[in-house]
Amino acid sequence: MRSFITEVLQHLVSSNRDISNCTFILPSKRAGLFLKESIKAHLTAPSFLPEIFSIEEFIEELSNLRNLSTIEVLFEFYTLYRSVTPAKEAEPFGRFSRWASIIIQDFNEIDRNLIATSKIFKYLDAINDINHWSLDPRPTKMIKGYLKFWEKIELYYNKFSAQLLEKGVAYQGLIYKEAVQNLDSYIATTNRDFHIFLGFNALNKSESLIFQKLLSQNQADIFWDADSTFLEADYHDAGFFMRNYMKQWPYYKSNKFNFISSNFQLPKDINIIGANKQIGQVKYAAELLGELNKKNSLESTALVLSDETLLLPLINSLPSEIKSINITMGLPLSQIPITALILQWLKVHKSKTKKFYYKDVVNLLSNSQLNLLINDIEHNSIQKLIYDIKKHNLIEVSLKKMVQFNPAIESSLKLIFDNYGVSVNKCIKQLIVLLDKICNNLNQSNYSNNILSECSFRSYEIIQQIQHYNLEYEVIDSIQTLEVLYNEVISKETINFKGNPFSGLQIMGMLETRVIDYETVIILSLNEGIIPSGKTQNSYIPFDVKIENSLPTYKEKDAIYTYHFYRLLHRVREAYLIYNTHVDAIKGSEPSRFLAQFEIENIHNLKYQILAPKTPDTTRSIRRINKTSAILDKLKLLANEGLSPSSLSLYIKNPVEFYNFKVLGVSEGDSLEETIEAKTFGNIIHYCLEELYKPFEGQFLKVSELKELLPKVENIVKNFFVKAYKNVDVSKGKNLIGFEIAKRYINNFLNQEIDYLVKGHKIMIHAVEKKVETIIELPGLNFPIHLKGNVDRIDSFDGVNRIIDYKSSRVVQSDLNIVDLSGVVVDYKNHNKGFQLLMYAYILNKMDLFRLPFEAGILSFKNFKAGILKLRLKDKSGRKSIGQSRINDKIIDGFQLQLANLLTDIFNIENDFIEKEV
Repeated sequence: MRSFITEVLQHLVSSNRDISNCTFILPSKRAGLFLKESIKAHLTAPSFLPEIFSIEEFIEELSNLRNLSTIEVLFEFYTLYRSVTPAKEAEPFGRFSRWASIIIQDFNEIDRNLIATSKIFKYLDAINDINHWSLDPRPTKMIKGYLKFWEKIELYYNKFSAQLLEKGVAYQGLIYKEAVQNLDSYIATTNRDFHIFLGFNALNKSESLIFQKLLSQNQADIFWDADSTFLEADYHDAGFFMRNYMKQWPYYKSNKFNFISSNFQLPKDINIIGANKQIGQVKYAAELLGELNKKNSLESTALVLSDETLLLPLINSLPSEIKSINITMGLPLSQIPITALILQWLKVHKSKTKKFYYKDVVNLLSNSQLNLLINDIEHNSIQKLIYDIKKHNLIEVSLKKMVQFNPAIESSLKLIFDNYGVSVNKCIKQLIVLLDKICNNLNQSNYSNNILSECSFRSYEIIQQIQHYNLEYEVIDSIQTLEVLYNEVISKETINFKGNPFSGLQIMGMLETRVIDYETVIILSLNEGIIPSGKTQNSYIPFDVKIENSLPTYKEKDAIYTYHFYRLLHRVREAYLIYNTHVDAIKGSEPSRFLAQFEIENIHNLKYQILAPKTPDTTRSIRRINKTSAILDKLKLLANEGLSPSSLSLYIKNPVEFYNFKVLGVSEGDSLEETIEAKTFGNIIHYCLEELYKPFEGQFLKVSELKELLPKVENIVKNFFVKAYKNVDVSKGKNLIGFEIAKRYINNFLNQEIDYLVKGHKIMIHAVEKKVETIIELPGLNFPIHLKGNVDRIDSFDGVNRIIDYKSSRVVQSDLNIVDLSGVVVDYKNHNKGFQLLMYAYILNKMDLFRLPFEAGILSFKNFKAGILKLRLKDKSGRKSIGQSRINDKIIDGFQLQLANLLTDIFNIENDFIEKEV
């Protein structure tokens, strides 16, 4: 395979052009490296290497201006903005930076394409005025400010340009504009003999004028990497720009268009592969590279990432056998772990008080990169601190409180959490101290060549730059603004890798492939919305205004990427084009139109493949835990401590869960309750009713006494909320709603009791929150089993004894209908509430606290209008009640038999714990 660069050099040599006296201008610096290598291969005698520039370097030299960094441009623009905007109307830097970046990008486009600014800015002003036209003679302050901004946009542009030129600096678009103005002077004074423009495609108007001027002066030649397949097809976007240059440039009326080849039509193996999701593409590409490596065919192989966020997953998936890798694309700084640490640190310190929101604190303390600041011993203390924050339910936590919990790590906590108030410069200074310590720790740990070390040092440099510019411009007024600015900067920052671009596997983005050729190409993420990117225009200039002023739109952007894609395939022998089969609106949906276009063109034999993941056998085996003598000993301890209805219900639900929670003692992790959880809410209701009714035990209720309780409800509920949530504000948000609901539940209950008494019913309170316990002895077991529970209320209603259980959840009558008593120890879903009531009834009967018959029921606060829902036994048809709702000897005896079966199953060493299928 002869590369494009080789073809051009051979042409120059055969034309007797002295290469050493030429100045080469290429689309990128990387292309210049390959040009140097090719020139060395063509030299037959000692010679001087010619000058080689990227187009940006050449344009910057023509302009005599220094290109500003992203941060510098923002600060310079804000300085100008404040100088021409009344203080009352000027936005703070944080809000300004959000839209200023887009405005500067529009300035870039306008200047690069040499648009008459007075025309386009008046156009924009008029459009925005029309868009916000209203019959209301008094527009809002926001609309007034918005329209005033567009009235001043031309003033901002002119003064900003003048301010930068006076300092000898500029943003990229202004550099291009000045380069065009300086072109005649350059042509008249330059010592360069001849310019060679190599491998260009889409040119902005500035580049086009510079190229044409040098061509017309016979001081340049230009070589296009064009293919007849696309130039001859008027519909094909790969030749869109070159066809226009052939038709529109006066130079081509009398000169040949170099270079037109027919490389694309040469035989190629094109493999089109669909893989599931982004990671599926990465894993397949890694496998493919492993196979190619075995064939020693990676020397001229390029792996192209259309979606550059796949770089990190790819690096972690590459086979270890591949020793020579060169990554030409940068690693986005926004993707590295140290960036997440910095952003979490800034989020914590946005607090304007001495207290921090617990989630921000926990996230920061849980960040894996925090290990770069603390040692292993302190790491254990940090984990304990997180536990203490959750245990004490601290929604807001201060540095002082954290030190009280862990005084041994006070110095590290101060390093991380010391609140410097509103002083942004002190905050930046402290952040630099943190990053400096991280970098030093990495170096001392021999990580000097690690990606993490490079990323940490680059983050350190960026914060230092922000500090330097803020000291000079003094525009960052808050930590929130600092966070916005840092996000803005890192979104455009990358970490560059070092490697050999001439050997081994080359990993790159699409733009890095310009001018360079490979024999084997693997392209990932060939989906619509990624390549081409579609209608994504980060601009305030409307589409029709761009068309009117010949500014590039998404259509031109699509044509640019169409050319890059097809040019990359000009000289390949084998290509693997991989797309995501998973429909994802964010990361691309259907396969790229480029793949469909391959089918229409019908030039090459295409091979299609849809990857099916290797699906493991997912047959889920039911867990079985053999009972051992040690397990039985633990069960005996449980029997001695007492088994509650909830414990036995857990066994009915799933014996393995019973084993985990009761035998092994596994508990759910502590969670901090920022808002009221259902379990805690239910407990508060129970506590309040106990507080209210405890004084009436052994007494008949009276209307007057219950009415006296009503004014006390709010304070009682509030007191129990405070006990349950030591550090939670119940005066607002969801907690206030929960507080008001609890009050309503209690008031409704009291009013219902009052209503019963007014109607002549008699209610006697026997006990509230009564602890009950009994012993059951079973044949075959040489130890007794203690049964225990806590009955919410035991009373008599018109002489009928009742057991009442409170539920803050919704319960309906069907939950308490029992057809067959054997079901209560088997069917958890339908009978768990009935089982609980029968357990209470059984224990109370054994304790001789009640004479049979009596009733058992549930008061559901979410189904309050239903009243007391009574436990009922039905016949098998579910219609006719047996014994109505009264619990009698027959029911107790029947339940005792089922309970004995359940307990025997639990304590029999021969019966394993077998998981129930959900």
